[in-house]
Amino acid sequence: MHLPRPRFVPPLDPDFRPAVLAIRTFDAEVAVAVGGVPLTLGLERTDGELSRFETRVFPAGHPRFAANFRHVERIVKFLLWQRGGWRVYVGGPAAVGEYLQVQYAPGGVRAFDYRFMGEDVFERTFEVVPCASDQVPAAREGGVALGRHLDGCRIGFDLGASDRKVSAVLDGEAVFSEEVIWEPRKHADPAYHYAEIMAGLRSAAARLPRVDAIGGSSAGILINNRPMVASLFRAVPRERYGEIRGLFLRIRDEWGVPLEVINDGDVTALAGAMSLEDDGVLGIALGSSQAAGYVTPTGMITGWLNELAFAPVDYSPTAPADEWSGDLGVGALYFSQQAVFRLAPAAGIAIPQDITDADKLKVVQAELEAGHAGAAQIWQSIGVYLGYGIAHYAAFYDLKHVLILGRVTSGRGGQIILDAAQAVIRGEFPELAAIQLHLPDEKSRRVGQSIAAASLPQISYACCG
Repeated sequence: MHLPRPRFVPPLDPDFRPAVLAIRTFDAEVAVAVGGVPLTLGLERTDGELSRFETRVFPAGHPRFAANFRHVERIVKFLLWQRGGWRVYVGGPAAVGEYLQVQYAPGGVRAFDYRFMGEDVFERTFEVVPCASDQVPAAREGGVALGRHLDGCRIGFDLGASDRKVSAVLDGEAVFSEEVIWEPRKHADPAYHYAEIMAGLRSAAARLPRVDAIGGSSAGILINNRPMVASLFRAVPRERYGEIRGLFLRIRDEWGVPLEVINDGDVTALAGAMSLEDDGVLGIALGSSQAAGYVTPTGMITGWLNELAFAPVDYSPTAPADEWSGDLGVGALYFSQQAVFRLAPAAGIAIPQDITDADKLKVVQAELEAGHAGAAQIWQSIGVYLGYGIAHYAAFYDLKHVLILGRVTSGRGGQIILDAAQAVIRGEFPELAAIQLHLPDEKSRRVGQSIAAASLPQISYACCG
């Protein structure tokens, strides 16, 4: 696979090779090869929902046929974490589907994804099905119009890996917001997580006449209010994970009010759509990890996973490896505080190791605010990553707006990221210039998700006076 050097090089990462440029180069080479042959991917999810993705590859017998393997595997990896699926139809040359069967198997290179997408998320045995392109089933996408309900007395919460936020919202107005540092990934007892979340809810409830509904935003993959897998709960042993999957249902029953909890990225996108009064929004939260979510141009939340933290954005063979999945060049290492920590040594910044990750980020942000040139290059590098990342995402999402927020965007860093990303899009991808990038104000960046989360449930009345 050819890996073009980007026109805009991250100051602290000269080896960066954007996925979008590799894919565009591949597509151009296939077009020269008499147009190639069709390849159709189908990803089946819960209740028969299915996403399709169509592209073209080198035909069997072509000298470049072997290049198909890596190219298609990276697209499948992206689609699995963008849209989700326990079954993948590979409609095209048989050898490509057979290659993916080997990769996505219990003993394959993508064993993490095999287990995660199969038994952990969809509670099925994951499988790859090679077939002809015309044998891939028709698309059957879901979607729901959640959120934008601001009537009544509501609580919204947002659970991140470094902090938990909660807001009390009275008839659309936030009357109280609180942010508390916590470290959920270090606690194996589900009782800890329950107690922390309940403490936040009680704090918000104390500021309201009563509680009519609760909405939540949480890192991880949630299906029907059940956290199937989430880095927040990684320390919880498998034999006790059932307590986590029932956590929000328990809280709903104990409070006795409507409750909806969805992925924090989807709440980011919802918050953007609400503030912009428009749709077609991709929200990207740069926090402890990368969170992403999407509101379609018709105002729907898709039911896709949107777990772009695991989706590849850098195809460089020297790209860093994700410590959980083991894969190289995935979003979490480029669009989160992990990127800050990874780039800090190259910037000449030493980070104390005996403090929380939230405090580590504050150390580097303090250097940025003090005018440290290396610190500025960290955020400039993230901005370049983001520009190429948005161009890559635009091939998989119908975008009008991209909203960026999260701890990494606080202070001067947010504007530096935004400026660098916009420069990349203007200079390398002018055809995408209509996509608008937005950076919320400081308050919205830090607590906006918990306020938007409060709007998720629908209630039958509203009378908080």
